Amino acid sequence: MAIEGKSDSHNAGRIRLGMVGGGRDAFIGGVHRIASRIDDRFELVAGAFSSTPEKSQASAADLGVAADRAYGDYVEMAKREARLKNGIEAVSIVTPNHLHYPIAREFLKRGIHVICDKPLTSTLPDARKLVKAVEASEALFILTHNYTGYPMARQAREMVASGLLGDIRLVQAEYPQDWLTEDEQNKQAQWRTDPDQAGAGCIGDIGVHAYNLACFMSGQKLEELSADMHSFVDGRRVDDNCHVMLRWQGGAKGMLWSSQVAPGNENALKVRIYGTKGGLEFAQENPNQLWFTPFGEPKRLITRGGNGSGEAAGRVSRIPPGHPEGYLEGFANVYSEAAEAIQAKRSGGEIASDVVFPTVYDGLDGVTFIDACLRSSKRNAAWVKLT
Repeated sequence: MAIEGKSDSHNAGRIRLGMVGGGRDAFIGGVHRIASRIDDRFELVAGAFSSTPEKSQASAADLGVAADRAYGDYVEMAKREARLKNGIEAVSIVTPNHLHYPIAREFLKRGIHVICDKPLTSTLPDARKLVKAVEASEALFILTHNYTGYPMARQAREMVASGLLGDIRLVQAEYPQDWLTEDEQNKQAQWRTDPDQAGAGCIGDIGVHAYNLACFMSGQKLEELSADMHSFVDGRRVDDNCHVMLRWQGGAKGMLWSSQVAPGNENALKVRIYGTKGGLEFAQENPNQLWFTPFGEPKRLITRGGNGSGEAAGRVSRIPPGHPEGYLEGFANVYSEAAEAIQAKRSGGEIASDVVFPTVYDGLDGVTFIDACLRSSKRNAAWVKLT
């Protein structure tokens, strides 16, 4: 059932991991490091943890990384680690969005697997170039859309794919937060509200998560959208609230709302899917629960590990039913699926068919969605096709 016992690949030794970004005062780097170790699949051995050599060395000391494996920049790191006999096998990229493409390119061309935070890039041209870099490399590329690792998101995906909901008619997603209601005061807010570093604002930071999870759970592909994006905070140069109408391929409709100025909302990611035979509702803040309503019947609560929960949820669960399993474990599931794929490559074997993780193509789809939202909003919410 649990992912920690699903194969013998754990005996093959930990994967040597490097990290770019994620030094002192960084939020997401710490999350990635925790996730990489939950199932004991990776060992952090090198890094360019900051944009300055001094901060990178200090961060390496904090993390127990040897001083001679702490680098002042990612190019130096990629070149040296590729030459070392015990060099890194994979690198985690946890920098602001505009750096994802140039960093990934340096490691991919040296055959080092890449695990990258979302969104894929800050611009659509960079996203397309990154796809080409991945296709030209023998290395794997994994994008950490961590919510796809939640057991009940996997359960929902399996139920939709099996036809339990019938033909899909409606796919709704929302992701409101409130932490940017006032002027940005901290480091995390500053780069996220800088269009030169982040690209888009709310839609790129959290809206793309809602979009990705809606696609992942429903199996739908988006055809066109109409986006109304706005910044409510005076002087803010990126969007902090977005309403998007969705037209899915095959005729389904939907809406997506993302906001970082909605007081009372902490991390309220939700996805609702409705078809001819029934509906599903998933709320990230209640990660163990999935509501299923067959048409004409009472609403049913499916819990992780409980009655009605299937193999898709079970293989990425670690702890008994009733114990919350969510954010960090979802990240860890993406890392552990990445480890399965990397160790298959290491041994020259095939990647198992049940190994699921977001790829560079999911990332391109997300950046295409962001770009379409920006184009639509500039044209007063005109309908635009994804290109």
